[in-house]
Amino acid sequence: MPDRHDDADLVRLADLIDRWATRELAANPLLEAVERDALEPRWLVRLAGEDKAHITVWLSLHERTLHHECHVLPAPEEGHQAVYEHALRANARMYGMAFAIGLEEAIYLRGQVALSWLDEDELDRIVGSSWQWTERHFKTLLRLGFATRLREAGKP
Repeated sequence: MPDRHDDADLVRLADLIDRWATRELAANPLLEAVERDALEPRWLVRLAGEDKAHITVWLSLHERTLHHECHVLPAPEEGHQAVYEHALRANARMYGMAFAIGLEEAIYLRGQVALSWLDEDELDRIVGSSWQWTERHFKTLLRLGFATRLREAGKP
């Protein structure tokens, strides 16, 4: 288990995330917003997507790790086995995150990194990978889990 960090370390790491967010907001055209929670060390990072209109990544600072989570798809209406099989096969190719079933059976990307490894490059990797894997798999997961609805709406 990673080492527990004290309050001073957590303040330093929160400042690191704030600096990263400020830099990325100025430089990255895909980054639409970064909002820091006023009550807990948590950030919402909102990116413009291509296949998925918006991709939101939550970063949550804990005593030992930074948790990250990205909502990919609501609970599938059909084709559950195919959706889960696709997600599990994709997990084998990912680093530092994996598809998971979350609240209300929705599909998420989740991961965590030890705070001792956290730096701006790691934040770039987490947010960039969340964007990449969501974009790479969103259409397929959508077609598998919502085929009837898409067909009725006249979408391929």
